[in-house]
Amino acid sequence: MITHLALLRGINVSGHNMIKMEALKTTLENIGFQKVTTYIQSGNVFVTTEEDNPSKVGFLIKQEIFKAFGHEVPVVVIAKADLDACLVNNPYLKEKDLDTKKLYVAFTSIELRSDAINDLKMSQVKPDQAQIDGNRIYIKYAVGAGKTRLDQKYIEKKLNVTATIRNWNTVTQLLAMYEDLE
Repeated sequence: MITHLALLRGINVSGHNMIKMEALKTTLENIGFQKVTTYIQSGNVFVTTEEDNPSKVGFLIKQEIFKAFGHEVPVVVIAKADLDACLVNNPYLKEKDLDTKKLYVAFTSIELRSDAINDLKMSQVKPDQAQIDGNRIYIKYAVGAGKTRLDQKYIEKKLNVTATIRNWNTVTQLLAMYEDLE
């Protein structure tokens, strides 16, 4: 059995795509996922299954959410290794006096080319900063996530991917949960 982490984009935000976590848990258990565990209301769902293909797991979750709740919700499925890499490879963690409240990670649906940072046209979003690492984009906002152009829509448009962003606290909490579930 394999544990996957499905990151649902855009649910329970500003009254849109409302899904109660208990209803989501039941819905996913009804299609055969086991040990379904959610973290906060913003769409972080652990599922255990024999299916080893993350894309297939994401498709099944997306399809079932549409059938059960009528919402078209993008899903990015990541492994524990993706969260481990966040702690090891995030270049901003090495900075002195770092404010982790300004650190975020965008998880993308595909592995990004090493030169994809050029496609983000970072000069258009300065003073915000970003570094690409596989299917992760480490982001350090100058002011905060609410006052930036470097958001999920911008990333998706520039890189032609599905992306979902989590703050640093959520990333570390999800890693701790993954370790407890395995």
